[in-house]
Amino acid sequence: MDFATTDLCDAFENAVRVLDPIFQSYGGHARFHGRIVTLKLFEDNSLVRATLGEDGRGKVLVVDGGGSRRCALLGDQLGELAVKNGWAGLVIDGCVRDSAALGKLPLGVKALATHPRKSVKLSSGQKDLPIRVAGCELHPGDWLYADEDGVIVSARELATG
Repeated sequence: MDFATTDLCDAFENAVRVLDPIFQSYGGHARFHGRIVTLKLFEDNSLVRATLGEDGRGKVLVVDGGGSRRCALLGDQLGELAVKNGWAGLVIDGCVRDSAALGKLPLGVKALATHPRKSVKLSSGQKDLPIRVAGCELHPGDWLYADEDGVIVSARELATG
C-alpha cells in the first residue's frame, strides 16, 4: 500500500476527517485502508465475530465499542478469522487481547488498549449505521486510511498511488 495519511491530508484537505489520536496499533500491518463497515455494541463481541465471518475484501471494520476498557472485543481467534476472510483491518473504540499474536497477523488493528478479559456473548449490537468514534462521524461505505501517523476517513476513495 503506497499512501501516507499525512500526504492524503495535504492533497485532500477538504475531503478528509481526522480521528482523534487515541488509538494504538496492534496488528501486523500498521498501514491499511478500505471501505468502512460499522458496528455499534457494548462489551459484547458476538456481532464482531459474525461480521468478520463475512467476505471482508477491501473493507475495514470500525467498531463503536463505547470506549469500554473493561473487556476485549477482539483477540487472536477473531483476528485469524478476519485474515481468512480478507479484511484489511479493524478500528476498535475499545480493547483487544492476545496482542502478541495479533501483531504477527497480516492485518491492521487499531484499538484503545489491551485487556485480558473476554467480552460477554449476548448477540447484541447494531450493524451498518452511522457511528461517532474518536470525534468523527463515520458512515458505512466511507473510506478509512490508517498508518503510523493516524486514522482518516473520507466519503470517497482517495488516490493512493
